[in-house]
Amino acid sequence: MVAKDYYAVLGLDKNASEDDIKKAFRKLALQYHPDKNPGDKAAEEKFKEINEAYQVLSDADRKAQYDQFGTTDFNGQGGFGGFDFGGGGFGGFEDIFETFFGGGFSNGRPNGPQRGADLQYTLNLTFEEAAFGVTKDIEIVRNEECKKCSGSGAKPGTNPQKCDKCNGTGQVKVQKRTAFGSFVTVSTCDKCGGKGTIIKEACPDCHGSGKVRRNRKITIKVPAGVDTGNTMPLRGEGEPGSKGGGNGDLYVNINILPHKIFRRDGYDVICEIPISFPQATLGAEIDVPTIDGLIKYTIPEGTQSGTIFRIKSKGIPKIRGYGRGDEIIKVIVEVPKKLNEKQKELLRQFAESCGEDVNEQRKSFFDKVKDAFGM
Repeated sequence: MVAKDYYAVLGLDKNASEDDIKKAFRKLALQYHPDKNPGDKAAEEKFKEINEAYQVLSDADRKAQYDQFGTTDFNGQGGFGGFDFGGGGFGGFEDIFETFFGGGFSNGRPNGPQRGADLQYTLNLTFEEAAFGVTKDIEIVRNEECKKCSGSGAKPGTNPQKCDKCNGTGQVKVQKRTAFGSFVTVSTCDKCGGKGTIIKEACPDCHGSGKVRRNRKITIKVPAGVDTGNTMPLRGEGEPGSKGGGNGDLYVNINILPHKIFRRDGYDVICEIPISFPQATLGAEIDVPTIDGLIKYTIPEGTQSGTIFRIKSKGIPKIRGYGRGDEIIKVIVEVPKKLNEKQKELLRQFAESCGEDVNEQRKSFFDKVKDAFGM
């Protein structure tokens, strides 16, 4: 029988390490597996060849014999000609994935330090509290270390015992013999749940968990300028870790309650202010509410309803940096709904002095209507 160069089959040189051989086979096996290449005879033959090479080079005794004698006839059968790629020996393409990427190659440490879970809290603030900042006390419910057993979960005076199934590692290893050789799969110990210890007498307060639920008050300093959707992370205020792991974090989500007269656009404050017809016509000094209090502002004569005015630096303080936004006021001219006869007569006289017929629409507007409708 002609000797095969198994190293060349796997694309390796003769100094390849055990890890190099395993990686090369994994790559080629995934590439040429019959399940990925249905009906491709060439791929099937290639897969048989790389499988044969791996069976030899992954076995220390066979590899030594091959390196010394260069023969392929180790079992008098010339390799693996009778291997079944169907459901019998291999079990499908997904098995190769599980073998190489599943538990057998896991680097997880179920018995190692575990970080605590993060918590969420929604904090409702008034418009002014969000604008200028505030100190708030909040109350959350979280797991904390049981004081009675100091977090061990065992009844005071006793200690957790090492799990006899996993020998305290939290993992169990099972050796499997496959067509590619022996593989070791690692899984979480089902007896201790990965803890590595077993509690025979549980603490009466925490019932063996090592943690108890407690209400905890936390003081939060909210900076000026926060807005709905902002989140404040409080490091270490979440659930406690286990086996030396750090605590989780508490994320405080900000929600601003609606205001009666103000609304917010970024760092600007928007306010609609009603003014009378005489004020709009003649101009006037009016009181304008701001988040700092009332101020005086002069409306020029002839102001139209819907006119926008901007008052500098009367908005929200900027959370990052210096300065503040502006206050934007929109004036709405209010039309009186109830007039006495004297007031009505004065308005008619005013209209006549302007050359207007109070029973007709303004000409400029009516002309636009005619143009729009082709009248």
